[in-house]
Amino acid sequence: MSVQLQQLRYFVSVAESGHFTRSAEALGVSQPTLSKQIHTLEATLGAPLFDRSRGGVMLTTAGETLLPLARRMVADADAARDAVQEVVGLRRGRVRLGATPSLCTSLVPAVLRRFHAAHPDIALHVDEGGSQDLVAGLVAHQLDLALIVASAHGTDPALDVVPFLREDLVVASVHQLPTMLTLRELRDTPMVMFRIGYDLRDVTIEACRRAGFTPRYAVEGGELDAVLAFVEAGLGVALVPSMALVNRPLLRATPLAAPGVHRTIALANPRGAVLSHAARALRAMLLEQTVQTPGVRRVQALESPSTEVRGRPG
Repeated sequence: MSVQLQQLRYFVSVAESGHFTRSAEALGVSQPTLSKQIHTLEATLGAPLFDRSRGGVMLTTAGETLLPLARRMVADADAARDAVQEVVGLRRGRVRLGATPSLCTSLVPAVLRRFHAAHPDIALHVDEGGSQDLVAGLVAHQLDLALIVASAHGTDPALDVVPFLREDLVVASVHQLPTMLTLRELRDTPMVMFRIGYDLRDVTIEACRRAGFTPRYAVEGGELDAVLAFVEAGLGVALVPSMALVNRPLLRATPLAAPGVHRTIALANPRGAVLSHAARALRAMLLEQTVQTPGVRRVQALESPSTEVRGRPG
């Protein structure tokens, strides 16, 4: 007996939902059919994949080993199906794009508007999150493409990563500040700080450390929208990407004096995965997008990132 793609698809669904009944409903099959296919898969592989209980199911060690492989095989099969459908003129499918919060409110809407106009029958799914979560989604083949913050610690070898935008960080505030600041001038200024694990927190702390001080927090623990709302409430200032202040009329952006602080935006996709025609088209459109926001510029293909202050993807 051989492993069937449908069995792997059923297995991934149960693993992600943690429940046979919910998975059967989502897949449009009866629960006995789903259970039988999982039992057949377990018999073929020679190991139980789930620990079953009344409250749900949990993966066994064998199941945990199989899950990333099954996700990749299902994703590759879906991409191959979409590619063949496009060849025969069906022009259907979907693209799963991940992006950081600041890019979801600035760069992404304009690109998706253009893409939808050119490919109206392609379904678009957008996953907003920190770079760390987006990288995990790419590695698990739950995303086709993702806009992430390039990491100074290198990229995951399972991904193809292309840096394409270099973005200045600015000081966001509700008060009029000088036309340009040095970081040292913020030594005694209360700051609104991002949550632990968020890339902008690492960037801010490292930049302040290089300027010779530890930032003083007025409040900490938020993600981008919360941080900007706290700044709008007058609780302090924050170091944010220039694009994050698009459509934030209550906030003022003050640039930092040279050498400044930057972050690099990269476009990533799973290495070796078969991208559908639609995913390739969206990828090209993202890389070609013109950004009019001050402080944002394109990265040259051979530009060295070594002079930039960047944090862990988060």
